[in-house]
Amino acid sequence: MLHVTDIVVLSAFGIITFVQLFFLLYFFRRLAFYSPKVRTETREHPVSVIICTRDEADNLSANLPGVLLQQYRSSSEVIVVNDNSVDDTTYFLEGLHKQFRNLRPVHLKQEALHIPGKKYPLSVGIKSARYEILLMTDADCVPASENWLQKMQDAYADGTEIVLGYGAYQKRKGLLNKLIRFETFHSALQYLSFALAGMPYMGVGRNLSYKRELFFRHKGFSMHNHIPGGDDDLFINMAANAGSTAIVIDKDAFTVSRPKTSFKDWIRQKYRHYSTGRHYKLKHRLLLGLYSSTHFLFYPLFVASLLLADWRIASAIFCVRFVTQGIIYYKCMDRLDEKSLWVSYWLLDIWMFFYYILFIPALWKKPSQSWN
Repeated sequence: MLHVTDIVVLSAFGIITFVQLFFLLYFFRRLAFYSPKVRTETREHPVSVIICTRDEADNLSANLPGVLLQQYRSSSEVIVVNDNSVDDTTYFLEGLHKQFRNLRPVHLKQEALHIPGKKYPLSVGIKSARYEILLMTDADCVPASENWLQKMQDAYADGTEIVLGYGAYQKRKGLLNKLIRFETFHSALQYLSFALAGMPYMGVGRNLSYKRELFFRHKGFSMHNHIPGGDDDLFINMAANAGSTAIVIDKDAFTVSRPKTSFKDWIRQKYRHYSTGRHYKLKHRLLLGLYSSTHFLFYPLFVASLLLADWRIASAIFCVRFVTQGIIYYKCMDRLDEKSLWVSYWLLDIWMFFYYILFIPALWKKPSQSWN
């Protein structure tokens, strides 16, 4: 016979699991079974690719040729905004410009007062762009294929103003690489699924496209110029809506970045990224907070249910979520080319409990003023 404590613990675990199943079946299922509309014709719009860089000559040397050598028949340009670099970036860009006439280096010689982060150089790049469709990536990113530009711009249809892409990380050996890739997958699982559900709330600057007119209509980054981060997610959070946002999950349309190789560098990077979440629209903060809090509480309540209540009921509840999550994660990981993580997805999901503890201070800690 169940006692009051048993009922309370099992009820709490059941409610938490129900909320998790809601997110899995209402939101994440959309990405798992997403099938893009078959296009009867492809379009080739003129595109301005924009990359901001500061002291990243090595990254540019490794990755910029992959952007410049895209197979694209329509007009395109690659604007690289060199933000006060003191390394060999200037000389490298000027030398490469002689080989690639579609490369347009823009050299900034002064810092923007009271505008920390990447927003000022990115604004300069957008204002310098010749074409309406903008495609953003970073200096440490390389397109996954020579069709990246084609695939991303082809998502524009009537009414589309924003296209969200996936920015992956290189697959390497080691635990840290798995943690980085799983966190990246988990983040994309959320923002891509929410977009498919008609609630776009962010994008990643490693692979993001929107229209130039949209940028000026919303007065650029003026609403959050004082915040160091958010040149990608805060702008999308402000400007995106259900009818204007599309996603692209074609593997040829991914970008690939070199992951951090130390926990310290990764934690610093994630702190900078998460510091912008407090500025999202209220409805997005509430939904994301509900998902994260129930995700965080799931395993502690499962253990409590095993120890304090009926282990058979607790195990049955756990298995429902475990099987549902396994199916949806398998499909989503396959779509985002992260299927090698699926074998250990349950261990990585347990890791997320500690991940939340590690990064929750980012919600109130003052972010770094540097964008690089």
